[in-house]
Amino acid sequence: MKKILVIGLMLILAAGLFANGTGEQASQVKQGGKVFNIYCWNTEFQDRFNKFFASKVPADVKVNWVITPNQGNAYQNKLDEVLLNQAKAAADERIDLFLVEADYALKYVDTPYTLDVVKNVGLKTADLANQFQYTKDIMTDTKGALKGVTWQACPAGFMYRRSLMKEVIGTDVPAQVQAALNSWDKFDAVAAQAKAKGYFMVSGYDDMFRVFSDNMTHKWVENNKIVIDPQIEKWIDQTKTYTDKGYNNKTGLWSADWSAQMGKNGKVMGYFGPGWFIDFVLKPNSKADANGPDAVGNGTFGDWAFTKGPQGFSWGGTWICAAAGSDNLALAKDVMMTLTVDTATLKAVATQLGDFTNNVKAMEEIANSSYSYDFLGGQNHISVFLDSAKSIKRNNISPYDQGMTEKLQNSFADYFNGVVTKDKAWENFYKAVLELYPNLKK
Repeated sequence: MKKILVIGLMLILAAGLFANGTGEQASQVKQGGKVFNIYCWNTEFQDRFNKFFASKVPADVKVNWVITPNQGNAYQNKLDEVLLNQAKAAADERIDLFLVEADYALKYVDTPYTLDVVKNVGLKTADLANQFQYTKDIMTDTKGALKGVTWQACPAGFMYRRSLMKEVIGTDVPAQVQAALNSWDKFDAVAAQAKAKGYFMVSGYDDMFRVFSDNMTHKWVENNKIVIDPQIEKWIDQTKTYTDKGYNNKTGLWSADWSAQMGKNGKVMGYFGPGWFIDFVLKPNSKADANGPDAVGNGTFGDWAFTKGPQGFSWGGTWICAAAGSDNLALAKDVMMTLTVDTATLKAVATQLGDFTNNVKAMEEIANSSYSYDFLGGQNHISVFLDSAKSIKRNNISPYDQGMTEKLQNSFADYFNGVVTKDKAWENFYKAVLELYPNLKK
């Protein structure tokens, strides 16, 4: 089915049914539709939309959320299927906005399905001046058109349990903890100390993956050939060592056991992640009472802190794209302006939710202020994020990143557990990837 959808998508693009990305088709669609269709894969954007924008939606417009999980390319499959039928769909059934992640953003950037944010949607270049440059570079097509915008920048680091870190190394002060974790050798040494006291340095096999993958010098695919960067080999070797020595809890990313370790009875020292990870993953899983207050005393709320860790990296990012054929471009523009441009909104998202938002001046103001985040024990984590955000390049991404990541992690879980050899894990990886992407070669 996936191969059929991809081939169909390519044929329609070749036929130029969307006017080669000029937005001519979009301009012929009657605007002011009564259903605003948004396609995404989880509730993160929906939460921010509801909190910071929903009150601006016209009373006679219904917002329709179509949420399909990302795993196994399910969201991309759904999105491709609907985009293939966009031109002939009834106006109120057409996609208005859809979201893409860094792992596959390039798949949609150089297609006529995404509208030029400036030329077609109506944002001005000056509106976008304060956004971090890398967030625009990723969504700029080969003709120089910006095809999507985001409310977040995603510098990342190591989020640790204060009480556990203090027990293991004698301090929970972020600057002192960073000094103890500022290289992989030091990180490994603290992992050994943690193990001696009955704790795990990280929760599972995939926790360190993004640190290494973000620092790759090669793309996963170059000239249709699969490339294995040395950073991936380092992740495999380090994760095998951590598994064999008992430094991790042998869990898989996003699993129930992985999440449970964020709670009061957790034995995991910390998790690698960016700003969105704090609000969308760590905070809800830390609470003993899911319906209780966001306050110290409810689970591990307040017992966390953030530091850069052994190696700088970034993770993810979600971009908002306006779909060609939308009959709600004015509303799409308002969403983009409010959630990715408006300084007051972006400051509120950062201070209220802990996310690191896509506005250089806003983040500089918060970093240099007396702001403190209660979930992180009163730390101003924005100041830690800021330098990393300014240095993000993200020139190593490809349209295949989600599939490559999932197949690699799935294939090597058996190796980490001692079920298969390393060579067999590689064999399984290549088999799975070439079934998903038959146009590639080993």
